[in-house]
Amino acid sequence: MNFGKSDNARRNILARIRKAQGRGADSRQGVPASQAELEAVSTYLKAHPRGPLPAVTGDVVANFRARAEAMQSTTEVVASMRDAPAVVARYLAARQLPARGCVWPALPALDWAGAGIDVAARAAVDADLIGITGAFAGIAETGTLMTVSGADTSGSASLLPETHIAIVEARRIVPHMEDAWNLLRAELGRPPRAVNFISGPSRTGDIEQTIVIGAHGPYRVHIVVVGEARRPRGAGPGACGARPQVARGGIMKPIEENE
Repeated sequence: MNFGKSDNARRNILARIRKAQGRGADSRQGVPASQAELEAVSTYLKAHPRGPLPAVTGDVVANFRARAEAMQSTTEVVASMRDAPAVVARYLAARQLPARGCVWPALPALDWAGAGIDVAARAAVDADLIGITGAFAGIAETGTLMTVSGADTSGSASLLPETHIAIVEARRIVPHMEDAWNLLRAELGRPPRAVNFISGPSRTGDIEQTIVIGAHGPYRVHIVVVGEARRPRGAGPGACGARPQVARGGIMKPIEENE
């Protein structure tokens, strides 16, 4: 097939755009016209420019919970990390859900067994019915959880089980997604292998635009917010907001009890 005419048309269109922008022509398609222009683009990208952002006013935790619940997550707040097992047990019992599955090894050593929850600290397997994870951050604008992959923060725990329970510290909740990325760059440096954004249960509308919940992941997402909102420090806590050591590549060591 001959693409000569379409290629020429594309070059002509790009040439006209460059001319309108006051940029010189370049014979190599897609290459900036000058070294100065290349340096300007590089400087612009390194600054991580932010576009217009919708206002997130008031309490970021309240905004986060409202948006998460609008996406069909359920939420509750506890005072400290040690309260998490009891509220998770109540959540499961109220819905007559089985209390067995997996938990992130990166979470603090909480008394899951004492709350009647049978979880193993590992990645998820097919038989797991609940997955308990932390969250690198929460995003108030959309009610979204941000998780990062690592040796002790497996993505499978939030994807395979029918019920995903996420524990996020209030001080890890930020107004916008851009803030979450800034936090990741500040704390981890280089991005991990996978970053997941979770906004409510899995859903699809592939067939006749009928929404089906749980088609490609959890049927339920329950979020436990721990503590009061505080702005995260640039080099502060990691998964669930305690104080981990961060290894190269963003793999987090087990973290301490909540302060």
